[in-house]
Amino acid sequence: MENLWSDEAARAAVTKYAAQGVNEDLALRTYTTRLLGGEPRLVQHGGGNTSVKTKVTDSLGRKVDVLCVKGSGWDMGIIEPPGLPAVKLTPLLELAALDALSDEDMVNLQRTNLIDAGSPTPSVETLLHAFIPHKFVDHTHANATLSLCDRPDGMALCRKVFGPKVPVIDFVPPGFALAKKAKETFNAHPDCIGLMLHKHGIFSFGATAREAYERMIGLVSLAEQELAKGADRKLVQVKLPASLASVGDVAPILRGLLASPIDKDEGRFARVILEHRATPAVLDYVNGAELARYSQLGPVTPDHVIRTKPKPLILPAPETGKLEDFATAARDAVNKFRAGYRAYFEQHNAKANPKKKPLDDTPRVALVPGLGLFGIGPTAKDAAVTADIAETCAAVVLDAERTGRFETIDEAAQFDMEYWSLEQAKLGKTQPKALQGQVAIVTGGAGTIGKATAAALKREGAEVVLLDLNEEQVKATAKSLGALGLACDVTDRASVDAAFKAVATTFGGVDILVANAGAAWQGRIGEVDDAVLRKSFELNFFGAQNVAQAAVKLMLTQATGGTLLFNVSKQAVNPGPNFGPYGLPKAAAMALMRQYAIDYGADGITANAVNADRIRSGLLTDDMVKARSTARGVSERDYMSGNLLGREVRAEDVAEAFVSLALARKTTGAVLTVDGGNVAAALR
Repeated sequence: MENLWSDEAARAAVTKYAAQGVNEDLALRTYTTRLLGGEPRLVQHGGGNTSVKTKVTDSLGRKVDVLCVKGSGWDMGIIEPPGLPAVKLTPLLELAALDALSDEDMVNLQRTNLIDAGSPTPSVETLLHAFIPHKFVDHTHANATLSLCDRPDGMALCRKVFGPKVPVIDFVPPGFALAKKAKETFNAHPDCIGLMLHKHGIFSFGATAREAYERMIGLVSLAEQELAKGADRKLVQVKLPASLASVGDVAPILRGLLASPIDKDEGRFARVILEHRATPAVLDYVNGAELARYSQLGPVTPDHVIRTKPKPLILPAPETGKLEDFATAARDAVNKFRAGYRAYFEQHNAKANPKKKPLDDTPRVALVPGLGLFGIGPTAKDAAVTADIAETCAAVVLDAERTGRFETIDEAAQFDMEYWSLEQAKLGKTQPKALQGQVAIVTGGAGTIGKATAAALKREGAEVVLLDLNEEQVKATAKSLGALGLACDVTDRASVDAAFKAVATTFGGVDILVANAGAAWQGRIGEVDDAVLRKSFELNFFGAQNVAQAAVKLMLTQATGGTLLFNVSKQAVNPGPNFGPYGLPKAAAMALMRQYAIDYGADGITANAVNADRIRSGLLTDDMVKARSTARGVSERDYMSGNLLGREVRAEDVAEAFVSLALARKTTGAVLTVDGGNVAAALR
């Protein structure tokens, strides 16, 4: 493990934070916490914690001894001083005299002794940090140390590797009991430089930030050296099919099976997002002959359970040309997982006091021999976090199995951790947005209307993909929205198929399509060249058909319905002179929308259109607005607001119309007009 300490960077941190009124102790604590948190082999999302004992001035001007400890919800890799709330130290130390302390009382005492009542809740391991007398205390769930301690002989192995300077404590759940045990162990070994918590993680401490950090790096390096002795040993692998189906083919099947009906009759599902991983370590793990044993034992460190659940879902290896067989087996596996999770809850909740409310029974990790693993979550961010943790699990288990046999805490302890209110609080429950868990594709995504529509869908919680012909523009636009941008020529079926396969590989499938790509060719219809008319039909009609077909294919595979939305334009309803080459394919696209509504309504797929007019965009540029307003003898403002409401219609108004149709579960075959009021363009 590389030592990243830098005197120059440490001084820079002290200078930077001094300007914010932060003392040197907390500045260096922040600096080394970020060093630890930035290394995924030491710390995963929200895991680990650090502290420093220092002095601060309270509101009365008094110097107070405090413990600045990582706050709940903060990530060590990006932490700032506010993420290390100051808690009065003396009251914490007095708690060591108690024989027992409830979780509720522990949290209350910690919060009531905060210097700033608005600070985040201190870590669940605050008392352990307080009871260790060293100034700086570091705690990680380093992969290498977990690979050593997560075994039947883990305690003995850790004693051998780390020696007497690092006492080993048998597993005790986090909280007051563990803090008391750590204090007792430290008092018996006052010269120790760290503590190894069996099947949990490792602590190091020191008089300075640098000493505590470098001791952590040194201890983890010792563990890595021990594991290196078996690095060339490989797990026995299963025999895989000669040809495997692709991730893009498998993901929509899995995603559909994992969707939970909220109200199936109403077409409402709690959908999930998938994040695929297939590193060499992950493939060694999922292809192991004993996957069904070691993958079902539990998490490599207890707090991972709130992200991954106790066990992953295991699926069969998908063979090319046999996706129906895979789908059948996968459905059985998902149903078995859900039933097993409910039985697990009932078994352990029977002994719980107080009784718990069951969490959802959807798996969070799926293992697919030959393909890798999928992280599963309600958002792309959640799925990625879970996938990171699942990757860590694979690496830890592999190293443990190469030189021994993986073992973790028992199922009852896993239940207690999963349903511990202080652990669940780390997830920060929020009300889901209307389109959470849905994947939306917007064609013509780099244009004005496409960008506005993507932004509106994103605000409602959808994971958004922009497709456009110009790769540079679409990627830049997507980046500005926190979306995915892909180059795609909607008139080229191969390009469309590749783009939709990429979306399925990235997120698992698609739920909403906005067919927005288009361009306006002009000319008197009796004189226009056939090539112009065909070109317009290729983009404005067949472009919409190509992406709609690709979307429907995925939606049918998922079997959770979907939404098709088409930008048909005022020209489809109220054609203007010399705009036949544009209006005719748009009218055909409106008919196309209605045909999709007819053909796929029984599958829960809605199809609707937006009829917009006079929107400043790539089709109606500022120069065109100027020319048309001049030709009509009116101002640009009057031209753009030449409707019944006397208001200019903007791209954002069109975007809101698309969003409203995406949310409408009982509207299909409809055209929503967004033009400020134009009777001539009204549907009759």
